[in-house]
Amino acid sequence: MSDLRQTPLYELHESLGAKMVPFAGYAMPVQYPMGVMQEHVHTRTHAGLFDVSHMGQVILSGPSWESVALAFEALVPMDVLGLADGRQRYGLFTNETGGIEDDLMFARRGDDLFVVVNAACKVADLARMRNGLPQQIQLTELKDRALIALQGPGAEAVLAALDSRAADMRFMDVFDLTLDGHAVWASRSGYTGEDGYEISVDASEAEALAKILLEQPGVAPIGLGARDSLRLEAGLCLYGNDIDAGTDPVSAGLTWAMQKARRVGGDREGGFPGATAVFAALERGVPRQRVGLQPKGRAPMRDGVLIYDQTDGGTEIGCVTSGGFGPSLQGPVAMGYVSTGFTTPGTELFGEVRGKRLPLEVVKLPFVPAKFKR
Repeated sequence: MSDLRQTPLYELHESLGAKMVPFAGYAMPVQYPMGVMQEHVHTRTHAGLFDVSHMGQVILSGPSWESVALAFEALVPMDVLGLADGRQRYGLFTNETGGIEDDLMFARRGDDLFVVVNAACKVADLARMRNGLPQQIQLTELKDRALIALQGPGAEAVLAALDSRAADMRFMDVFDLTLDGHAVWASRSGYTGEDGYEISVDASEAEALAKILLEQPGVAPIGLGARDSLRLEAGLCLYGNDIDAGTDPVSAGLTWAMQKARRVGGDREGGFPGATAVFAALERGVPRQRVGLQPKGRAPMRDGVLIYDQTDGGTEIGCVTSGGFGPSLQGPVAMGYVSTGFTTPGTELFGEVRGKRLPLEVVKLPFVPAKFKR
């Protein structure tokens, strides 16, 4: 643990009794004394505070918004130019074969672009942007900022009590707020399927702000364990498990994030890495697709479990990429990839666990409906 990097909230985590584990090169809280199950339920019913400061925060600036947006569009298959000021989008870095190098969030702040990337991909993503952006675009890594997320049905009331403008925000809005004297950049977003906010704050003020939020009624600290079970129930991908450099957006079911302007026939068709491969997959279809999977018994099926079409013999037709216990459903849940002919909800398949094939059913995602404020 001594070799791991620490977020600005490390000492706070320790004071709260967190169990710290290595994650993407950082010492991160996997759970607090409340425990993963109760932390999950608390976030679904009240409000949970997460430390996500290990993620990379970047500002891209240039001569104009158009120059910044078009430069970034050369790296992602998203409509960046059409993004209104104060709005955010989900995005993907693709490679030349159409694979996903990382998933990310990007927001327009005036003529600048604010980008948040995954911790495990941060070094590669920074290099990708530095190498792929023209010289006129300046990249600034915001090493002096922390990132925290307040998630759950109680999140709006908590933030609005500190700055009333928080209640005016809708899903994917980005506002500058002042929370008990702390100036922050807040987006109405998160990765739990719940309503909530992600809050970028000066690192020197992060602990003080986190303590203020934890003092509010109904707010509890939540670790990585519950964050994972929450995003799994919400049908959201974990990079490195459910999507990777060998997985294209079509197979992953993420083409909803590709706006019309960047598709075939759009105003700015293609022009991103792997465009030819992605467009071919859209036109011809793909051999496998990401689906929800519900094991029939009580035992979870975790990533790596192979999926077959029959209890004995038969054909290997897929693999679980994320799996665990879903506290909201009081049973096991999973996601994975199966051959296209087996993707219809209700299809019975079999996962091989310790040499025994156990039944599971293809189900529609998400397991728990999203509660975003549209």
